[in-house]
Amino acid sequence: MKRITKEFTFSEYLVSELSDSDNVLYRKALEASRRAYAPYSHFHVGAAALLENGEVILGCNQENAAYPSGLCAERVALFSAGAAYPDVPVVALAIIACQDGRIREQIAPCGACCQVMLETEQRFNRPMRILLCGAEYVHVIDSVSTLLPFSFTL
Repeated sequence: MKRITKEFTFSEYLVSELSDSDNVLYRKALEASRRAYAPYSHFHVGAAALLENGEVILGCNQENAAYPSGLCAERVALFSAGAAYPDVPVVALAIIACQDGRIREQIAPCGACCQVMLETEQRFNRPMRILLCGAEYVHVIDSVSTLLPFSFTL
């Protein structure tokens, strides 16, 4: 038997240290979280996708009593971006979650969202930066492959 260890690196910023463009994404993701339809979990997630053309597309989670018919914020944002701008790469995706009116610490996307994010990267043959946003800190990851090391590939 051989034991293999996979490690990854990410950057951690105070919210106040974010660049102007990352701060816009943070604020847009927070705005999107306020639009979430989450009557069951009360867990409001927002996502903001920055496209190469400068457009920012928002997404928020949409729950449904016929679980799992709802959709996560990340997929809402990425699918909306793909529908509106099918040939424009996604440069970055910010994700934030709120509960009881307070910003939660960083959350990671679910496996389904990670797979969609990975295929978005593969589609355009370029990584997208992932911003996992919390109240005080933002974790910045250079590619979704960090979050999904054993992914399905095209």
